[in-house]
This record gives sequence, structure tokens and C-alpha cells, in this order.
Amino acid sequence: MQIHPQLLKDCHHLGHLSACELLLNRNAALPWFILVPDTELNDVLDLPQEHRDAVVAECAAVSEFIKQVLGYPKSNFAGLGNQVPQMHLHVIGRREGDACWPQPVWGNLSGGGEYPAEQLQEWTQELAQMAGLVPAP
Repeated sequence: MQIHPQLLKDCHHLGHLSACELLLNRNAALPWFILVPDTELNDVLDLPQEHRDAVVAECAAVSEFIKQVLGYPKSNFAGLGNQVPQMHLHVIGRREGDACWPQPVWGNLSGGGEYPAEQLQEWTQELAQMAGLVPAP
């Protein structure tokens, strides 16, 4: 499956789940994960029910990681696709006082630096255990 070049430019490719590729936005101000379902369709609601259920379950697993491992009390979930036509779903850790609280992240998230390689490796290993992530080469 090809991932849209803009997504690859903006994100780290962490690996593959059963129904989606898992990306992490490079801006380390907030844990902003992007799931790219393995489909040519543009909208999650157009997926056949079984595939949609698998995609939503993987989004829920990433949300659980954000809450249980990273300690964020809230996760925002969205599928917009206005800038990048390839279907992709956002799961973003939020907490009061975060980098753009209470505003949405789009257009309000300033530079938060990059993730250290060690943190990317640690999160990838934890997601492998928790959600069955197969790390990207």
C-alpha cells in the first residue's frame, strides 16, 4: 500500500496494524497518531462493515495506548481528508493545558520539536505489545 507523500513528510511511519498503517505526526507537542486504512476508498463510513469495524478497533487501541501508557485523559478522533485525499484517521492525545488547549489542533499547534529516536522506538515496542503493531523496517 502506498501512503500519500504529504503524510510521509509530516509523520513517522511506525508500522502496520492488521487494517491500517500507523503514523505519528512529527510535531512532538502532542501525541498525534494517524491511521491509514488499507483501502482505495476516501471515507471511513464507505468501508464495508467488517473492514470499518477493524479500522475503528485499531483507532480504539491507539486511543487506549494514549490514555493508559501516555497518561492523557482524552483522545480526539477525526477523519477529515480535506488536504490529503487518501483516507486517514487522526487519534490525538489531549489534556487541559496542552499546547493548544482548548482549541483544536488544526491551525493551533505550534512547533513542539521532534521525537527522540529512543522515544519512537519505545512507543513502537509498546504498540507492538498492546495493539499488534508490526514495526516499519
